[in-house]
Amino acid sequence: MHLIIKASGEGAGQVSHLLAKNPNNLYDRTDKGVRVRMVYTKAEEQETEVLIHAEPDPVDLVRGTPDGYDITQYINDREFVTSSLFCSYIRSALGTALNGKPKEDYTQWVDHVFELELTFGPVASDLPDRVVEELFSALGYDVAMERGESAYSFDLKNRSTVRHITLRGKQTIQQALRQLFLLIPVLDNYKHYFISEDEIDKIIRYGEGWLDTHPLKELIVRRTLHFAELIRTYERKHGALTVEDAGAIQAGMTDGNRERPLNSKSETLGHDGAGEDKVSDTDTDTDTDTGALSSDTAPVRLNELRYRAITDIVASLPNKRRIVDMGAGEGKLSARLAYIPGVEMIAAVEPSGQSRLRAKERFARLQDRAGVKAVPEVMLGSLFYFDEQMQHMDVMILCEVIEHVEEYRLDRIMDTILNEYRPEVLLVTTPNKEYNEVYEMEQEQLRHQDHRFEWTREQFSMRCAQWAEKGDYAYEISGIGEHKEGFGQPTQLVKFSRRKEDQA
Repeated sequence: MHLIIKASGEGAGQVSHLLAKNPNNLYDRTDKGVRVRMVYTKAEEQETEVLIHAEPDPVDLVRGTPDGYDITQYINDREFVTSSLFCSYIRSALGTALNGKPKEDYTQWVDHVFELELTFGPVASDLPDRVVEELFSALGYDVAMERGESAYSFDLKNRSTVRHITLRGKQTIQQALRQLFLLIPVLDNYKHYFISEDEIDKIIRYGEGWLDTHPLKELIVRRTLHFAELIRTYERKHGALTVEDAGAIQAGMTDGNRERPLNSKSETLGHDGAGEDKVSDTDTDTDTDTGALSSDTAPVRLNELRYRAITDIVASLPNKRRIVDMGAGEGKLSARLAYIPGVEMIAAVEPSGQSRLRAKERFARLQDRAGVKAVPEVMLGSLFYFDEQMQHMDVMILCEVIEHVEEYRLDRIMDTILNEYRPEVLLVTTPNKEYNEVYEMEQEQLRHQDHRFEWTREQFSMRCAQWAEKGDYAYEISGIGEHKEGFGQPTQLVKFSRRKEDQA
């Protein structure tokens, strides 16, 4: 992870004084397992270039986390990508420049506008190129992006989501750094620390003089604060956010599953954002992927519409005593199923220890609550391992789970479910790839970084037909969310029902 600052023209040689780092000395510091180095590759009166590089210890990245003992915790990109972690690593090294307080002899250069070239990366972002470009072009920068080509031996995708970004424009050193420190975490959409009201103060401090007029201000604020409660606090203090570019916001925050945390595993397969930071017991996901829009009411999150659709189906079933919520994450859906009359047992199955712990805390609050028919039970489990406890249930649910599994493994998993577990009813939801165009996403872009695939309606229908035939099930496919002519609905839902003669 690195940042290169290149200044040219009048006064470029003063940049070293603004950074408070002598070009003749190598800045090399190691603190809390992170090595930060700054080196000037050019230091002349008309041109100065400095490279800032951070190298964290991968062991320290997971030390002290709930699942730190698990070797799969090391399988993530946090060691390499330019993110909020990188900004925190280099903040002390750039403190003088960020605060605009060099030695008195050089204070006149704080407000000097330099010809700048800023290069940083790699950046792992779920935002499409056009949104990334607008985040910086709106500030007067020319934006160039480079993507690496993916050399996979199987058909997964042909373009990497990782980008190296170069900005060219006129700006003061202080303002340029403040813009980067606010926007780099927006690109990555991940915070490695607890998000509190202090984050609002940072938005105001770093955004002074440019954020209020930025066309993507809402996107920036929402992806910085993440939680509805903090966003409401921001709006109370600083005025309501307005949607300047709904397409961009939707494209960047489209799926009910938000970004995974530092130490998440692909096998988590949770459908409610397992491991997300929490500030209260309310659902505070801030994705603006809306399934139903109304001029009279606020947009409803697609995740909410999924839960409603599933609970409505389950409530209508004649047999629903025993339910398995597979890949239950933090248990949001399971907690809703607990209120349905006729339900006697809910198994919330989840492989992630951190998510299971949060689900247990959620379910504990359901004890003795009015209207609760069955408090869900947290179970360790995975789609990849057979568990005889899952056999012959009334209902099994895979809500936003299958797209997190490698496509080549799905047939075997579905064979296990339909021919060995044999639930009376199986409900499966997954994104509709065609609808991504409504969100103005790029053709190869997936709604979530952990998705292994996304299917069109035709592809989903074809696979459902194959699975149903092999398992001797009938099936019905429907959609969830706002319908768009030619694109369908954002979420696909299939209901597999065991054939009556088989049940007899």
